[in-house]
Amino acid sequence: MKNLITALFLLAPGLCFADDLNSANTAWILTSTALVLFMTLPGLALFYGGLVRSKNVLSVLMQCFAIACLMSLIWMIAGYGIAFGTSGSFNSFMGSGKLLLSGVGWESMSGDIPETVFIMFQMTFAIITPALIVGAFAERMKFSAVLLFSAGWLILVYAPVCHWVWGGGWLAERGILDFAGGTVVHVNAGVAALVTAMVLGNRRGFPQKAMPPHNMTLAITGAGMLWVGWFGFNAGSALAANSSAGMAMLVTHISASAGALTWIVIEWIKYGKPSALGIITGMVAGLGTITPASGFVGPSGALIIGISAGFVCYFATQFIKRKLEIDDSLDVFPVHGVGGILGTLLAGVFVASNLGGVGYAEGMSMASQLGVQALGVIATAVWSGLISWILLKILDATIGIRVTQEQETEGLDIAEHEERGYII
Repeated sequence: MKNLITALFLLAPGLCFADDLNSANTAWILTSTALVLFMTLPGLALFYGGLVRSKNVLSVLMQCFAIACLMSLIWMIAGYGIAFGTSGSFNSFMGSGKLLLSGVGWESMSGDIPETVFIMFQMTFAIITPALIVGAFAERMKFSAVLLFSAGWLILVYAPVCHWVWGGGWLAERGILDFAGGTVVHVNAGVAALVTAMVLGNRRGFPQKAMPPHNMTLAITGAGMLWVGWFGFNAGSALAANSSAGMAMLVTHISASAGALTWIVIEWIKYGKPSALGIITGMVAGLGTITPASGFVGPSGALIIGISAGFVCYFATQFIKRKLEIDDSLDVFPVHGVGGILGTLLAGVFVASNLGGVGYAEGMSMASQLGVQALGVIATAVWSGLISWILLKILDATIGIRVTQEQETEGLDIAEHEERGYII
């Protein structure tokens, strides 16, 4: 047996991990990775699936599932290198190198955890971000266009913005505060969702015809999974099992609770009855808004952020849907986009130590930090909006991005997949 063990280590020296590996941190990020993937599959898929009409439920589940598969491979091939590569003359804008994860081996480290764990953790973010956009074009976009748009968007939008903020790029150099994805995930996806909804056009019958969720039980189940998975999203972004992760988890829960309750209180006052749809939408608003601030603010700041999220995102939803009559089917921009903007800006306020936060970096004040936060929001919104529009126009001119009127009436489950979500 001793000889067998010796032979194994001679054949695979990479099995001997580096001395500086922290087992506790590694275990936590492995757990967080599973939690974030759980947010997309099955969390987001069930959440979105329950909110669409029954004739389109399977198409939404299929889109989320296929995006998870495709983004994983693109992240391996090029996405990780663009986001976290360090070589190249344009490093402040985008990374390069690590094509097909070249140079990543058994002993590769990222801080005190294996680089493979860091790659996988970041991959789950690269999966859920384009999957969020599905909610804007649900019930009317071709499946082929969904895949091609998501692939192009990951490479040209998500990965560069990720590099700007988390990969040592130009926004990181300026000291932007984005703990877990206010700009990288929520503003990025939210703006792309708004552009997609506008380029595609409204669903047939919108806004005159009511299009209520077909299965709120499914949606609430998915929402619960999102809430649990979000602990990996935010607390995992500490990249360690430490006090920062603990505070991130605490403030995430507080903000989600406050956002949910704020939303239904508004409904109660306006309509006399709170809705299940309202409480889960408010919860997601609270989660998305606290995300950029989660590692920087304290419980009191999280409470205010959550209440603000419920209030602002509620009225943003009403404005987009009722005033502008833009058919962002599942309210991706008013919840994630507006929430991401709000949370990114409020992170610059409640990070102040006298407000319970960790305090400003040396040389930073509230005014200067807010300036950097606003710069990050504007840059992300402009880049995401412009590149998303270009991608959609190219796809529309080549393969077409929207299903026919007949297919939309029939439902995408049959039209795109020749299957039904329900056979009764």
